[in-house]
Amino acid sequence: MNNDKVYVIGHKHPDTDSICSAIAYAYLRKKVTGINYVPVRAGKINAETAFVLDRFGTEVPMYMEDVRTQVKDVQISPAYSGHADMSVRQAWQKLQEEKISTLTIVDKNEKLLGLITKGDIAKTYMGVYDSTVLSENRTPYKNILETLNGEMLVGDPNGVVEKGKVLIAAANPDLMEEYIEDGDMVMLGDRYESQLCAIEMNAGCLIISMNTQPNDTILKLAKEHNCTIIRTPYDTFIAARLLNQSMTVGHFMVEDMKTFKREDFIEDVKNIMANNRHRAFPVVDNKGKVLGMFTRHNLIDLDKKKVALVDHNEIGQAVGGITDCEIVEIVDHHKLGYVQSIRPVYFRCQPVGCTATIIYQMYRENKIEIPANMAGLMCSAILSDTLMYRSPTCTPLDRMAAEALAKIAGIEVEDYAMQMFEAGSDLNSKSDADIFYQDFKKFSAGNTQFGVGQITSLDARALKKIRTRLANMVTKAKAEHGLDMIFFMLTNILDESTLVLCSDDQALEVACRCFGVSEVKYGDSIFVANMVSRKKQFIPKMVGALQE
Repeated sequence: MNNDKVYVIGHKHPDTDSICSAIAYAYLRKKVTGINYVPVRAGKINAETAFVLDRFGTEVPMYMEDVRTQVKDVQISPAYSGHADMSVRQAWQKLQEEKISTLTIVDKNEKLLGLITKGDIAKTYMGVYDSTVLSENRTPYKNILETLNGEMLVGDPNGVVEKGKVLIAAANPDLMEEYIEDGDMVMLGDRYESQLCAIEMNAGCLIISMNTQPNDTILKLAKEHNCTIIRTPYDTFIAARLLNQSMTVGHFMVEDMKTFKREDFIEDVKNIMANNRHRAFPVVDNKGKVLGMFTRHNLIDLDKKKVALVDHNEIGQAVGGITDCEIVEIVDHHKLGYVQSIRPVYFRCQPVGCTATIIYQMYRENKIEIPANMAGLMCSAILSDTLMYRSPTCTPLDRMAAEALAKIAGIEVEDYAMQMFEAGSDLNSKSDADIFYQDFKKFSAGNTQFGVGQITSLDARALKKIRTRLANMVTKAKAEHGLDMIFFMLTNILDESTLVLCSDDQALEVACRCFGVSEVKYGDSIFVANMVSRKKQFIPKMVGALQE
């Protein structure tokens, strides 16, 4: 179950702040509360973030595409299993002993073969079967012995019924010769002539009632004719009624059944269960091994995943299924968005340049010692988000926090920042889509839905090449996401300028008007000096222009 966990997650297309803040916040909250806070990510990490995690010896957080409740979040019921060659009677007894309604049938490796329920077994009692059903089922003699509480006087207990029908020898021996055939199973009492006749007619098995001991002649002849002899304490009527219960459950089990996996979403599970007669469903792993049973009772009082959001609070930027989880905390430095919660949450939002700056404050407020690796992660996040203090979003608090964290981490800010930015600027090995979605977010202004991506680099020539590669991506992404327009910011960290790539003529016209630019570059872009921040410089002006 995961109701004792809180997943800490940043926005989709995560940047360095989103990843590092999730890790640092999870560490902090676990220290403060003792609860298992788990950092996860909502997308692929970029080259800059990979450099940071490697530099400070930190594992990449687990990828989580959707935070809806899954089977693995629920305390599933234990599975009680049997094997396909067990008798129907044994299966019924196990169902009664364990007070369950469904038994999973598995092979020797615990891989699921089928299911049998109390209802399926009830049908075996009520159904009318052909008299050859035991041989068709290749019923093991050990099942017959167990069901009839019998004793094998002649034959192999490990053998199976291979042919013939079952009949009761109620007639005199003369008439028996007319209907006993080779391999038949004959049920009879303490009647020497009938026993002798059945053996001479090549019966495959005699079941003798009332614990009668046949004489030595009958036993000798049975061995010579390879005829099995079983005696049972039951009378012929009871024995005949019980005999069908010795058949294997493999003959009656349901093989075409619905199974669930731990990763399946409860929303989908509910729909399947509503349209299926079974009350319990096996939960299996990728190899088909049974892990437990999911019952209708498991749907009562479900605990949703608990999630803490960092570096965002808008539904359009959040991980999939965000409306179907329980948001418990939000720490952010952006404008207020539209994420809704079912209960009051801890919400901390400050006008600083980086989420990690807020988390650094929280470490100090709670008097939690900051380990060197956590200090390195938070310092890296601040340097990344503020472009080493060049961004207008940078506040004195960001700078103070970064310098303090750098001392703890043992790094020199300027040298380290250049190494980090260079690692992030190496985009030659990345696909166009990887570059485009590395830091892409959706926004709205009135009735207009638009997207803004951004890439930063120290190399002006590299940015020019990337612009050429991404020219087709903006048009493609606009159609895929159903947006009205898309902008992509190619930011040069050194000269603090940005080339804005526009998806179409409408986007280009809005951008020119927004930033007071008349000259168009490359037919689809504009150059804006002294602009590096999407949050503080691009978005406010663009929203204002679109709302005019």
